[in-house]
Amino acid sequence: MDRLFEFVVNHYILASLFVAFLLAILVLESRRGGAKISAQGAVTLINKDEAIVLDIRDRKDFNEGRITGSVNIPLNSLKSRVNELSKHKEKQIIVADKMGQHSAMAVKQLNAEGYDNVVRLNGGIADWKASNLPLVKK
Repeated sequence: MDRLFEFVVNHYILASLFVAFLLAILVLESRRGGAKISAQGAVTLINKDEAIVLDIRDRKDFNEGRITGSVNIPLNSLKSRVNELSKHKEKQIIVADKMGQHSAMAVKQLNAEGYDNVVRLNGGIADWKASNLPLVKK
């Protein structure tokens, strides 16, 4: 650890460039996946009937617990099944996955297909559970 501190002191320009690039990458990646919505914000939109939840988890995970009224289209088949969402095109679409890691890819695919009102659930179903919100089991 002492050597790291010594390196940073001796090469402060290099270290500051590294930090600046790291921050730029983090900001770019966070914006690239679309806007995020909290679990409480999602509940508000769902209750006002202004949003539909798109669950991109596998069928097995979906059957273990899902948000009421959610539509299940796994991420690997989203491109071929995107027309199933055409009746919800005017509503806000909330993309939910297991932990919030893959929903950005789904948001990108939906944006490319012309869906503009798409957000991702911050933290995914894991955050939904952590907020003590209900899940429906089949």
